[in-house]
Amino acid sequence: MTESRKKSSTKAIVDNYSTSIIEANLDPLFTIDIKGKISNINQAALNAIGKSRKEVLQTKFVKYFSDTKKAQFAIKTIIKKGLIASYPLEIIDGKLTPVLLSGSVYKDNEGAILGAVVIARDITEQKRIEKELTEAKILAEQAQTKAENALQSKQQFLSNMSHEIRTPMNAIIGFTKVVLKTDLSEKQKEYLNAIKLSGDTLIVLINDILDLAKVDSGKMEFESVPFKIKDSIVSMVNLFENRVQEKNLKFALIYDDAIPKIIAGDSVRLHQILINLLSNAIKFTSKGGIELNVKLLSKTSDSIKVLFSITDTGIGISEDKIDKIFENFQQANSSTSRLFGGTGLGLAIVKQLVEAQGGTIQVKSELLIGSTFSFELTFQKTNEQPEFEIDVLEIKSEIKNIKVLVVEDIALNQLLMKTLLDDFGFERDIAPNGKIAIEMLKEKKYDIVLMDLQMPEMNGFEATEYIRKTMKSDIPILALTADVSTVDVEKCKAVGMNDYIAKPVDEKNLYSKMIGLVIKNAPPSPIHSENVKNKSIKLTNLNFLIVKTKNNVDLLKEMITAYLEQTPPLILSMKQSFKDKNWVALQAAAHKMIPSFSIIGMSNEYEMMAKKIQDYATMQEQAEDIEVLIQQLENACNQACTELIEEFERLKKEINE
Repeated sequence: MTESRKKSSTKAIVDNYSTSIIEANLDPLFTIDIKGKISNINQAALNAIGKSRKEVLQTKFVKYFSDTKKAQFAIKTIIKKGLIASYPLEIIDGKLTPVLLSGSVYKDNEGAILGAVVIARDITEQKRIEKELTEAKILAEQAQTKAENALQSKQQFLSNMSHEIRTPMNAIIGFTKVVLKTDLSEKQKEYLNAIKLSGDTLIVLINDILDLAKVDSGKMEFESVPFKIKDSIVSMVNLFENRVQEKNLKFALIYDDAIPKIIAGDSVRLHQILINLLSNAIKFTSKGGIELNVKLLSKTSDSIKVLFSITDTGIGISEDKIDKIFENFQQANSSTSRLFGGTGLGLAIVKQLVEAQGGTIQVKSELLIGSTFSFELTFQKTNEQPEFEIDVLEIKSEIKNIKVLVVEDIALNQLLMKTLLDDFGFERDIAPNGKIAIEMLKEKKYDIVLMDLQMPEMNGFEATEYIRKTMKSDIPILALTADVSTVDVEKCKAVGMNDYIAKPVDEKNLYSKMIGLVIKNAPPSPIHSENVKNKSIKLTNLNFLIVKTKNNVDLLKEMITAYLEQTPPLILSMKQSFKDKNWVALQAAAHKMIPSFSIIGMSNEYEMMAKKIQDYATMQEQAEDIEVLIQQLENACNQACTELIEEFERLKKEINE
């Protein structure tokens, strides 16, 4: 075979080999020369551009792409840099097919560039998937935005609803309480108590709906602050004393003293859980009793786990209904709501409050025998002391001379606050909006501000912000809010309010919060001169007795005499019982004193002291606190007796004249 025939044969073999490699590639493949013309092409490329090999060979590569400038740039990049990878283009084939261009140069034996091999990978499917993912993402974002807007609208609606309902309910319940203190016939009392009960029921419903909304939206916040757990539970249990006695039920609190006295957690949410469960136990129990058992389950170096169990002898729950009672708006059966009332939200909220704190809750029940609801919660150990607690209010002249600025725009609520503050014996002025309140604060010194939130001209948030930032005042500000949603509470804290109280206002809660904030903010008491020291603040107010006796002087004298005869022996009995550690006698003496304070018009802080002595005597602890309380009560009662003797002499003189 001649040399030329050998070369020709070798070239044919190489060409066939190259063609085989080109055709083996499933993606469109082109070889182009140094001028950018197509020198070879595979079938996949021919299919992509919809032409024959003869039509394509020696034609410009760039003409088969929608953007010829981008295609030209790709060729120049390959020639200049030696390669290109995943460069996006579109092949024209009657339609536009998206491709990613990758290519590299090929050279002769001397290294000179002869041309380039280019592969155009079809990414139609990839683009379709990307498009679907993008559309899905957009739809998801739109759905999320829609859900968030719906949730925000729901929260705003609930906030508005709360405000609109609570504002008139504040006046209805508040004035009902005021009228109930006056001289009424039994029938009038019956009607007014029915109004108050209906109002209280409506407020419970509002609270349940708002609490559920907060938990559902994830905006329920939990604190971890130090508190005395046993004292806290005993105080909470006292709320149910009247209801238990009315139904003639027995109540037992079994408390594990192995639990540390001070722990860190959310005492407010703990109260909320226990109040819901105890309310249910009392509601569904007509005979027998209720037991609250608080037990230490386990402890570590920094935490404790506590088991709370509430057992009743009530109507019980059938086995097939137990799984449903923790669902929203569910009760054991359809007659439950009709017979006992309620929204069916209480247990749903309890479950979510427990689980949101990492706890668990369960129920065991037998129809017509009773139920036991138990839940576990973990608390942190702490060496910190609780913040100031308004359990026992000291007798200070400053407390009696509190000057209050009420910022409230609604006339009915203004009148109610005037009535309540007059009962407390506080001085008060009224401002109809924040703007006027600020002017009044500039002109006169006040001890505390009661600030409504929603007002014309300048609302409570704006006014508080001005007082804090512009006036640089640290005067205590207590928000009066018809909206106890998380949004408003957070805003109250953000602008510098010290605390808040929900409408309808509970007068005991209002009194305690006001006293607490004023005491916290009060400067250390200066040393009084003898004249000031001897000037006593009057503790008694006979208005209640005058109304009750219809200003019958003889009856007034009889009531005063009864108090003067009863009180000193009870004080002596309390002191001796404490000295002898006779807790039963101490509890009995304190219990007998409790009704007398309101009769002679003494502040309810003294009633709270007597109740605290009674509680401590029941627990047989807090000896130091008991001694201080007894001393304070003795001082107050001695002064009350002196005042009543003077009043008695005045009445005698009045009769003789």
